[in-house]
Amino acid sequence: QVQLVESGGGSVQAGGSLRLSCKAYGYTYSGFSRTCLGWFRQAPGKEREGVAHITSDGKTAYGDSVKGRFTASRDNAGNTLYLQMNSLKPEDTAVYYCAAASPGPLPCLYVRDEYNRWGQGTQVTVSS
Repeated sequence: QVQLVESGGGSVQAGGSLRLSCKAYGYTYSGFSRTCLGWFRQAPGKEREGVAHITSDGKTAYGDSVKGRFTASRDNAGNTLYLQMNSLKPEDTAVYYCAAASPGPLPCLYVRDEYNRWGQGTQVTVSS
């Protein structure tokens, strides 16, 4: 059974940086390397929104609010997904979740419905 475990959240002042990690367990036969991955976040009282997506070959896509500040990357050998967050703003405060789609050859859709595995979330708090 696939499990995703996030780490790296915390509290930081505006303008600071954090790096989130998401370690995947349970993949077999290089399944992780063939999986579309994403980062989402949810602030209190708001819908869960997509932050970043990354394809099996490393192509990325970002939400408009984080473009130029956040960078998603992956280490397929280590079954780990990362999110480097720079120039953080108070409005970035949320619980951040990593997500994985099913392994396969189909192109990534960059939509929430394609993801069927979710981590437990890690809190990021940015103070002004």
